[in-house]
Amino acid sequence: MACERITQKDWYKILGANPTDSLAELKQKYQKLALLYHPDKQKADVPAGEVEKRVQRFIEIDQAWKILGNEETKKEYDLQQREGNLTNEWPLHAQVYLEEMSWNEDEQCYTLSCRCGGNYTVFKSETKDISLVCCDTCSLVIEIL
Repeated sequence: MACERITQKDWYKILGANPTDSLAELKQKYQKLALLYHPDKQKADVPAGEVEKRVQRFIEIDQAWKILGNEETKKEYDLQQREGNLTNEWPLHAQVYLEEMSWNEDEQCYTLSCRCGGNYTVFKSETKDISLVCCDTCSLVIEIL
């Protein structure tokens, strides 16, 4: 749900990558780290505690690749990151339920007045994909619950 604010791992940071990296660049970074941390590639003289840390690191690297190596899951993750950044960077005016907004039949959208006099607008086609909406005249944001 939109109201859950779970701190996610930064999968790009885990791979030492950037959101602008191509799929080929992401794959190359993944492969390099996977070889470095793969349990089968560890030397026999590594202390047990260090082995466990390396296995955990490998699991994180593998999870990062599973998300960023697939176009659909990468797109979804990038959207969640952007949404999280908006919430952190922009002032959150309110949390509202879609039902609390006014329905405009002609334009097929929900609207809510902002305290600045502007409007928050959510088109019917966006209702399943959007949880943060910016005011059309100021920097305030509402969260759709």
